[in-house]
Amino acid sequence: MIIEIKDIAQFEEETKEGKVIVDFNATWCGPCKMLAPILEKISEEHKEVKILGVDCDVNGQLAAKYNIMSIPALILFEDGKPVDMKVGFMPEDNVLRFAKLK
Repeated sequence: MIIEIKDIAQFEEETKEGKVIVDFNATWCGPCKMLAPILEKISEEHKEVKILGVDCDVNGQLAAKYNIMSIPALILFEDGKPVDMKVGFMPEDNVLRFAKLK
């Protein structure tokens, strides 16, 4: 299950522990819509990683804080710290490697 982020406080709470993939997206973005089912599948098959969805139109402050200029953008957090970032659509194998799950 992808956890949809409503505000900065929720984002900070959800990213403070463990491995977390944050998907910065927007409802109008075609590549974001293609990536969503891949992330949903990973969230169901890999319970060791949490996946968050951040709609950049709703949470512009978060997008600005992490310098999101293009979407979809994935940021990998480990114990509250961003450790890697990828921009653009990725197939499942690439997402798994990005998250160090494969």
